[in-house]
Amino acid sequence: MSSFSKSISQLATAAPNFESQLDAALDRRMLIADEVNKTVSEIINRVRSDGDNAVVEYTNQFDGGDATSLDDLIVTTDQLHAALARVSEKQRLALKLAVERIRNYHEKQKQSSWRYEEADGSVYGQKVSPLSKVGVYVPGGKANYPSSMLMLAIPAQVAGVKEIVATVPTPYGEDGDLVFAAAALAGVNMVFTVGGAQAIAALAYGTETIPRVDKITGPGNIYVTVAKKQVYGEVGIDMIAGPSELTIICDGKTDPDWVAMDLFSQAEHDEQAQSILITTDAEFLEQVKCSIDNLLPKMERRTIIEASLRNRGLLILAEDLGTAASVSNLIAPEHLEISVADPEHVLEMIENAGAIFLGRYTAEALGDYCAGPSHVLPTSGTARFFSALGVYDFQKRSSIVNCSAEGAHRLAETASELARNEHLQAHALSAEYRLNPELD
Repeated sequence: MSSFSKSISQLATAAPNFESQLDAALDRRMLIADEVNKTVSEIINRVRSDGDNAVVEYTNQFDGGDATSLDDLIVTTDQLHAALARVSEKQRLALKLAVERIRNYHEKQKQSSWRYEEADGSVYGQKVSPLSKVGVYVPGGKANYPSSMLMLAIPAQVAGVKEIVATVPTPYGEDGDLVFAAAALAGVNMVFTVGGAQAIAALAYGTETIPRVDKITGPGNIYVTVAKKQVYGEVGIDMIAGPSELTIICDGKTDPDWVAMDLFSQAEHDEQAQSILITTDAEFLEQVKCSIDNLLPKMERRTIIEASLRNRGLLILAEDLGTAASVSNLIAPEHLEISVADPEHVLEMIENAGAIFLGRYTAEALGDYCAGPSHVLPTSGTARFFSALGVYDFQKRSSIVNCSAEGAHRLAETASELARNEHLQAHALSAEYRLNPELD
């Protein structure tokens, strides 16, 4: 029997140098080669200056295309619906069920405008409005991801975004039918078969054909990630996405084959994905290792899984569930499975996680496709301060202040005092002009 599991790093929380070992194993430094930054800058500048021509040139160069103009990279609404008609009935039903569940979940996230009135008649509040135009970057290349099209576009649609523009590095045709069928069902307005940094630049600055958007969402490769960082400020972005991650907290009572397969499900994304098991049961840890060795030969993406687990996988023995939760908080994983007898108890101790899956039956893979929440999540420990993509990412909030004469009089003295302390005379006078002696 293969003993591949011996090559997976194993740690114990009882070890005196555990935290430093964990930190080294996570290695979340964003190390980007100068050459990548330079290349991305050049692409962005070319797209800004040459528009469609630059996008076509880079798409042909990087994706092996043969487009003569950007018109060749447009997928029309008719073509989207043709793709939807071409997919099998089983595929169509699966997409429709996923759409229904994703939309139902995100409808509950919608925020509404609100106001309150003070005794003097002044009104304060907040106006919540959808963004006008957003870009969704759907990754492609190694595989097609219709699920990402749904998870990005549906929250935007629920938020009330008027125009959703999708870019996907997948040529129109039968190989991409599911992606384009998903776009048809998700209410996407425009689709361009463009990927990489050139897609991000086109969405950020606009070209003759691709419209400039207010915000860009969606993960991609290192060039896409760097491009999003470089255009941020000119356009909004959702987050900086790194390799996908899964952490499992288990009390040792879940079927070890289930746990091993959940680790595989994350590892098969790519060689940089990170799968971590934290358990309180040393014997169970050995059982999972046996399951890994037994099941690995059956995996179609075995080479990728092996590379991921060998380079970035972790098996951690914790002293108790409280310690396991503390370790998970240090990791701040993109996905967290709490596979224990009382998951709600452990949940109370969790502070940092993109998405949390409770109980032995809740495989993270269900969240990837159809549970309901968006699978676009913070990675690389950024769950400490980022949240899952949602409707709120496609809404903006404007403060409302409407002072009555009495209200302005009541606030003017305070505003004037603070303004003068900041040596801003005009601010102070602007407030003082609203003072009404009759109200004293």
